[in-house]
Amino acid sequence: MEIYELVIEMKLLERRLTLYEEKYGILSQDFYGALTSGQLARYDSYDETRADFSRWKGIYETWLRRKEAYGEQIKLRDLAETLRVQPAY
Repeated sequence: MEIYELVIEMKLLERRLTLYEEKYGILSQDFYGALTSGQLARYDSYDETRADFSRWKGIYETWLRRKEAYGEQIKLRDLAETLRVQPAY
């Protein structure tokens, strides 16, 4: 995946993460840490919350993978050559 594609996908994922962050009142990284450490197990009995948490976790993990891929690619490239500059007409 090209760097610009990673940026676009990360921004789309961030928009989806924002919906959950606003709904539940915490940032995704804090949610993910609490979920993976078992602190949110008491919500497993609620169908809506369980489904939301599953989707939120998947979106966040995808975002983390894209962020890692972006970081790896940006280190290997000349930033000036990577910019997608388009002339104004």
